[in-house]
Amino acid sequence: MKTLHLDASELDLTFEQSLKLANAAAEHLLGEAMLLSFYDRDRNLESPAGVSECHVGCATPGWQDYAANRGGALMVNFQHGRHVFCYCPL
Repeated sequence: MKTLHLDASELDLTFEQSLKLANAAAEHLLGEAMLLSFYDRDRNLESPAGVSECHVGCATPGWQDYAANRGGALMVNFQHGRHVFCYCPL
């Protein structure tokens, strides 16, 4: 899975603002795309919920492994893991 790293710390984007920007980037790079998973470090929230439970001690977080095993082609990573979104092309 390719990763687009965005350092937007000066903008102090909310999760929702980051999601909108990530959706636009995914559409630009992949065409029509579907969000497979995400991680929000501020709220310690992942989707799908609970996918990291079986990844305790693993190098790869559950939400990232989930996307990689379902055709994930693009990860948009804001501020070194603050908000991360994984997409697959449709």
